[in-house]
Amino acid sequence: MRWKMLFKLGLSVVVLVAVYLFFALHNEDDSSSTSQVIPDQQTGQHEKDNLHLNKESGGDVGSTDDKSLRSDAWRNGIHLSLVACGDREKESVILLKSAVLFTKTPLVFHIFAELQLQDYFKRQIDFWPDEFRMRVEYHIYNLSFPEGEVTNEWKNLFKPCASQRLFIPSLLTDVDALLYVDTDILFLRPLEDIWAFLHKFNRTQLVALSPEHEDSQSSWYHRFARHPYYGEQGVNSGVMLMNLTRIRQSQWLESLKQYYKDYKLKITWGDQDLLNIYFHYYPEQLYVYPCEWNYRPDHCMYMSVCKGGDRDGASVLHGNRRVMHNDKQPAFKAAYDTFVKHQFGADLKYEMLVALKRELEKTKYTACGKLPHIFYKQIEKYIDSLDIYKNNEKYGG
Repeated sequence: MRWKMLFKLGLSVVVLVAVYLFFALHNEDDSSSTSQVIPDQQTGQHEKDNLHLNKESGGDVGSTDDKSLRSDAWRNGIHLSLVACGDREKESVILLKSAVLFTKTPLVFHIFAELQLQDYFKRQIDFWPDEFRMRVEYHIYNLSFPEGEVTNEWKNLFKPCASQRLFIPSLLTDVDALLYVDTDILFLRPLEDIWAFLHKFNRTQLVALSPEHEDSQSSWYHRFARHPYYGEQGVNSGVMLMNLTRIRQSQWLESLKQYYKDYKLKITWGDQDLLNIYFHYYPEQLYVYPCEWNYRPDHCMYMSVCKGGDRDGASVLHGNRRVMHNDKQPAFKAAYDTFVKHQFGADLKYEMLVALKRELEKTKYTACGKLPHIFYKQIEKYIDSLDIYKNNEKYGG
């Protein structure tokens, strides 16, 4: 009797083990099918075959002409790029956060970063809630500058790594168009709106930039530049919309290298000066969009000089000279801090807009703080559009 009991117990154990192994192997097959690994055509590395892939580049970026191998986001989305060095990683993530908060079109982030910063970007973006994470495909690249005796000079031109933007067209050779921004940027409206400027380019234009100043008499370039520059005021390079296909077909890279040799002892603002020199000689290749698309402290610190910002509010906020982090321009810092504190998924009207207005009220005695609508008007407009859409949905409009 005892022998029979032991036999039944042993048989039960064998059956349980067999069932466990069956389900374990079945789950492993399912996992491998949903996380299929395919060669990455751009770097030769491997990546998961899904919408929001995470890729590291070895710095030397290759290309593929077969865009059918790319995701739908890559083919039809908005490509946004930044370069992060030093201590710029945190503000870079807040920049990306501002982009995804207001934008419905799929976004493709191209992040050029020092090695020690790359893991931070991965951890931060992968931690975003699915509602926002699913809108984003991101790629992380090592820094890459032209090889030769001036490689270190390129890397340290003006600010560390800032000149990387000049070489993006020759690195991302299967990207047709891209918006490059400095890391001290906040988007205050959907990226679809600035992306639409690409359709306003004529046949010769390949880059869009905003003026460095609105008044030629006050312009730094007009007063101090020792090199050629674009127009009467020069242009600012912080928000740079690029038709990369056209750039690659132009004399872009070789010209910039030559201008650096010719003017390196006369330039002050590094890569921005080189861009000004380039567009001085090729003005037909530049589209100039208005100041509200690159709104900086210079537009309000003495008097309000950006008419578009006065009328419609800033579309892109550019906190250059680190005003997002110091007390020199409290209104800019108030805007940045509001984006830092805002939680993904929180109500935009009450947790973003109302909070921003409350913080701006504290800055009303400062030059830029006297113009609070410039910092919130586009956000308010976006929220109003959402409310109209919801009402139409509710009542079948």
